[in-house]
Amino acid sequence: MSKKIILSGIQSTGNLTLGNYLGAINNWTKMQEDYDCHFMIANLHTLTIRNDPETLRQNTLNLLALYIASGINPEKSNIFIQSQVASHAELAWVLNCYTYMGELSRMTQFKDKSAKHADNINSGLFTYPVLMAADILLYQADLVPVGEDQKQHLEITRDIAERFNKIYGQTFKIPEPYVQGVAARVMGLQDPTSKMSKSSTLENDSILLNDEPEVILKKFKKSVTDSENIVRYDKENKPGISNLITIYSAITGKTKENIEKEFEGKGYGDFKTAVANCVIEELKPIQEKYKELKENPDYLEKIFRRGAERAYTIAHKTLEDVYKKIGMVWF
Repeated sequence: MSKKIILSGIQSTGNLTLGNYLGAINNWTKMQEDYDCHFMIANLHTLTIRNDPETLRQNTLNLLALYIASGINPEKSNIFIQSQVASHAELAWVLNCYTYMGELSRMTQFKDKSAKHADNINSGLFTYPVLMAADILLYQADLVPVGEDQKQHLEITRDIAERFNKIYGQTFKIPEPYVQGVAARVMGLQDPTSKMSKSSTLENDSILLNDEPEVILKKFKKSVTDSENIVRYDKENKPGISNLITIYSAITGKTKENIEKEFEGKGYGDFKTAVANCVIEELKPIQEKYKELKENPDYLEKIFRRGAERAYTIAHKTLEDVYKKIGMVWF
């Protein structure tokens, strides 16, 4: 019996955060044991904002190294760079012609990003979900890991696929969401009501995977909590301390109830230090492996070339089927 297919990816817009690691990559390492996994570096998606070309190139290669350093095994999973598989852009254009303006205008992420980038509301930002749909449908993915903020994108992907299948017959597999675990949504340390983000403009808001131990400790010590000074999980009334409990739970495997008992009678200072220390220890082997990989660019090139070849073989087959069905002259 063949394994179910999973497709996921992260934009190459900078260093990964602790949220990316706990909410995505750490779960990916477990998935690769049971699923046929394709993990993409989504550099085409970064073009909705203006990037320095050399920085984007370096961020892409850094992300490749971080994937591997974090436990994604290129012998078990296919790791590839999105722009190296032209089928993504080709299928996105076709699917644009089967997606309605009204559907795209209702996407909350478009509204959010438009507010943040009011000086650059480009058509790519508007049609972003169609490229994401092409990413997923090219590989006939059974499952797509999604957080709360990505559910709408998967829904429109399913709608596009069902619409196309209804017109031309069975072409695309209809993907299902793969709901992730306890730390699927790590929040910012300075704004615990918003998801921890690489693009946060708040100082000390995000823990980056390459942060030095003293930087990690400082950021946690400065994290926003409340005046109660009791380690208790209450997401609505105590979002800051609840976020720290979520992080500590995800790394240690302890339940929220056990964490509350462990720090009963202790203040926030002790708890923040404990969370920082467990994060530092968790990231230490990742940082060491990352430095080792960055010193071996030939190995990284071997991985992304092999990944592109594997991805192309699968994606091109789907694209060929699509082109033939819609009437493109094929050879």
